[in-house]
Amino acid sequence: MWELVKAGGWMMLPIILSSVVAMAIIAERLWTLRVSRVAPAHLLGQVWRWIKDKQLNSQKLKELRATSPLGEVLAAGLANSKHGREIMKECIEEAASRVIHELERYLNALGSIAAMAPLLGLLGTVFGMIEIFSGFTDGGMTNTSALASGIGKALITTAAGLIVAIPAVFFHRYLLRRIDEIVVSMEQEAIKLVEVVQGDREVDCSEVGKA
Repeated sequence: MWELVKAGGWMMLPIILSSVVAMAIIAERLWTLRVSRVAPAHLLGQVWRWIKDKQLNSQKLKELRATSPLGEVLAAGLANSKHGREIMKECIEEAASRVIHELERYLNALGSIAAMAPLLGLLGTVFGMIEIFSGFTDGGMTNTSALASGIGKALITTAAGLIVAIPAVFFHRYLLRRIDEIVVSMEQEAIKLVEVVQGDREVDCSEVGKA
């Protein structure tokens, strides 16, 4: 493995650094975007119970806000529920936009790595080919097997760039899809909350049982 890195030349350094950063982002986002952490299934049921038992107060809202991103969104709506449906919905949307921005943290960087890694590999190959053919035209390389070996080494950076880019593209799309699913789930929970608080819907007893 080390021989391949050495053969790839100095352009292997940014490719390796990109792979380390990509792996760190993927691991961190997979851990952070767990559904149990972002939108716990029991959370809305707990809010139902507080509403039903008339226990909802500023301390409960503070606890709710600290539990999870979904809790932050629900707490924003509940804190402004006395100002009417439209104000409540606007506050939920504002909180949701902050939460979504936080959920998408580092994904732009991961997408950039996925796009740049093959280009870095190609650039390394181009530099390698320039070096090889420069030696060939200067009369320093007349053996075709040596030429083929040199071209093979020059292609190492292209292969390395693709090895980094392919998983980065996959996980970038996978994480974006996971965020979309989480956002849809949060939106459904928020709609239920607005309807209950504004009197358009009864408290769901099955949800209370989950708390």
